[in-house]
Amino acid sequence: MSSNISTVKSAKSAIAKGYLRRVHHVALNVRDMSASCNFYGNILGLHQLIGDEIPSTLIDLVAAGKVVNFMTPDGTILDLFWEPELTPPDADPQRQFTRANHLAFDIAPELFDEAVAVLKLCQVEIEGEPVTRLTGRGIYFYDPDGFLIEIRCDPSD
Repeated sequence: MSSNISTVKSAKSAIAKGYLRRVHHVALNVRDMSASCNFYGNILGLHQLIGDEIPSTLIDLVAAGKVVNFMTPDGTILDLFWEPELTPPDADPQRQFTRANHLAFDIAPELFDEAVAVLKLCQVEIEGEPVTRLTGRGIYFYDPDGFLIEIRCDPSD
């Protein structure tokens, strides 16, 4: 492990500080979309994206009830992904588990390929190849504990 740490510290083998601009979104898997929307919208008071606020690339998924988007007070998007077959939480509320789908960081488009190269150089476990969608480019990979992370960029930047 210490050899990886020294490798990551070299200038060409790390994503430079400041390249990741902000958390773009956090995606959670939810079993009961109605209960989750009530919780995040009515109880926590987050703003649900509706109408023209919904990104054009998500309109069909939102219309089908598969995704709902909320905005936190700092502008971070919370995506709820409907997973009706999701197993119930652990009966012991003190036992940790996660419903998070992934954490996504935003990066400038011109820095995306460099970030991918750094991940490969550092032998980070990557989930498939980079993807290009109407919403932009993204790459999914795992942190040391197996949590899914995404680095993505908008096509319009």
